[in-house]
Amino acid sequence: MKLKNRIDKILEKILIVIMSLLVVDVLWQVLSRYILSSPSSFTDELAGFLLIWVGVLGAAYVAGQKQHLAIDLLLQKSSALNQKRLMVFINSCIALFALSVMVVGGTWLAATRFQFNVNSAALQLPLGYVYLVLPISGLLILFYSIIFIIKPEGGTH
Repeated sequence: MKLKNRIDKILEKILIVIMSLLVVDVLWQVLSRYILSSPSSFTDELAGFLLIWVGVLGAAYVAGQKQHLAIDLLLQKSSALNQKRLMVFINSCIALFALSVMVVGGTWLAATRFQFNVNSAALQLPLGYVYLVLPISGLLILFYSIIFIIKPEGGTH
């Protein structure tokens, strides 16, 4: 599926950039603290925010690759028809979770952080930007789940 492959590639590049920034940030944190003896004031907070983004976006990515952690004993023991039915049920549950918790709840969380002007301590970054990863990832997981419901064998590499 062309759209899924394009989204996968974009997500891969975003994750590479975020992970690279995280590595550089942590290296600077260590360098400034232990070698320069002048700890940077923002690196710890930035590392936490980048870790949140790479973790939650990474979860969306692995969900799209069907690489997420799963206990598939029941699936393996089922007939081919029941496997398809079970995959539709599982992906429907994942889609419902992504929509209700990540998209709706994450949007509410980010919006209220913006509404109440909640900023981070060191960076003075509006925390709404940090929490925007929840609805973004929720939409990606919802997208992948719908693809896997429509075409259960689709999207694997």
